[in-house]
Amino acid sequence: MSHLDPDDTTPLLRDDASSDDSQDEDYRGRWRSIRVMYFTMFLSSVGVPKLGPRASCKTTDLKTGFTIVITSLWPYLQKVDSSADASFLGWMVAAYSLGQMVASPLFGLWSNHRPRREPLVCSIFINLAANIYYAYAYLPKTNNKYHMLMSRAFVGFGAGNVAVVRSYVAGATSLNERTGAMANMSACQALGFILGPALQACLSFIGENGVTVKFLDLQLNMYTSPALLAAVFGLINILLVLLVLKEHSVNEDGKHIRSINYTSEETVDILEESVETIDHVAAVTSNVLFFIVMFIFAVFETIATPLSMDMFAWTRKEAVLYNGIIMVGIGFQSILVFLLVKAAASRFGDRPVLLAGFGIIFCGFIILLPWGNHFPKIQWADLKNNSLVSQMSEGNGTVEPTGCPYEQTWCQTTPAIYLAQYISSDFLIGVGYPACNVMSYTLYSKILGPKPQGVYMGWLTASGSGARTLGPVFVSHVYTLLGPRWAFGLICGMVVLGAILLLSAYHRLIAFSVRHGRIV
Repeated sequence: MSHLDPDDTTPLLRDDASSDDSQDEDYRGRWRSIRVMYFTMFLSSVGVPKLGPRASCKTTDLKTGFTIVITSLWPYLQKVDSSADASFLGWMVAAYSLGQMVASPLFGLWSNHRPRREPLVCSIFINLAANIYYAYAYLPKTNNKYHMLMSRAFVGFGAGNVAVVRSYVAGATSLNERTGAMANMSACQALGFILGPALQACLSFIGENGVTVKFLDLQLNMYTSPALLAAVFGLINILLVLLVLKEHSVNEDGKHIRSINYTSEETVDILEESVETIDHVAAVTSNVLFFIVMFIFAVFETIATPLSMDMFAWTRKEAVLYNGIIMVGIGFQSILVFLLVKAAASRFGDRPVLLAGFGIIFCGFIILLPWGNHFPKIQWADLKNNSLVSQMSEGNGTVEPTGCPYEQTWCQTTPAIYLAQYISSDFLIGVGYPACNVMSYTLYSKILGPKPQGVYMGWLTASGSGARTLGPVFVSHVYTLLGPRWAFGLICGMVVLGAILLLSAYHRLIAFSVRHGRIV
């Protein structure tokens, strides 16, 4: 039985003094490969879906965005195919998540039996080709919107490599290193969320018409350039995987072992470990907890813009600007939280940090519940016929109706949410979500132990993709029909159920080696 000292990992990385140089080189090479995985995770998050401003005043018309590419998707979609409406935009959001949900277990299974370099290069190449396909979606004479839909589905399919990335980092780190490595990986993911919109904003100076590269038959403009930049990033990623990434596997003590995901020769230790089984109840519980965490955040980012437009009477432009600033702030805050999580987990343990994260998220949504006697401004149906508005609309300009749409009957009976409530909630959720996110899959990787984790990480990623697909559908319907009290009340109930599930399985959510008595 091993007794791990969390403050001293050096003995775990070296067998004896005579092999210092060799062990140091292995250590450096291992962390170079892990950093390539950080970069891969960063690139995957640059294309992850994020919800943006409302496209119209219809009940389900939520304009949707991604980070680097999809910030400009809605105007690009309207430009290449005028028949596309906001409801079709919802299918494009779902296509990305569904593509990732299908691909994650497949790439995970592949990585269990072959060098991880193979599924990584294949998935990144699919992503690269899909972004080029997206940039050329204007070329076909008809059905352009379906070409854009297919391109987004393939981008999501390529993003299924997140399962391989997580399984690689889990297999290349000791128990002591695992939480820190997973937190760093999540910080890179958060950085992708921040830089995606920033890169899109920088590329917008090219303009809508841009320039035409005749020999490639390519229109280089503010809509196609982000996709092409993503393709360039993909090419760089492929080169890093081919030239830098090496197969590294360590046991939970941190000692190098022969890779077990595709090599027929096994060490004695690994053969002994293979007899011991994974606690599948704990594994399923971790999957459910991860689904709840991702579902809650999908609801949060979906509802932010329409909620602010309804409650604060912001215009679409104001909603994009102010919520963009808030989301960038939450992104930077998340990076700080990921760094603090490493220290908190080493002192208090992974499970208490996860439980505390659920508590903070619960407080964030409780704060959002409407109260008081102040009601939101109503956006009446006959506003456009008002003579004063008609006078104001003369000339080239028009007046955009603001406030809570009259079709949402709850607007007349539900108190308004104050700006201070909204910002306080954003802050709390921006603290609780990163903690829950990194702790849920860190615990999951420790529960799985030294066995190949590709398929299991594939199912975890698939559950997250399913949550990102169902969350926006749930909140758009409940919020539109019943209002924020029901929407946020149900989310609070889901958070409580998640905490109860965590407490009920608390004693089982432990590392594989701890469960089998090899490590204390």
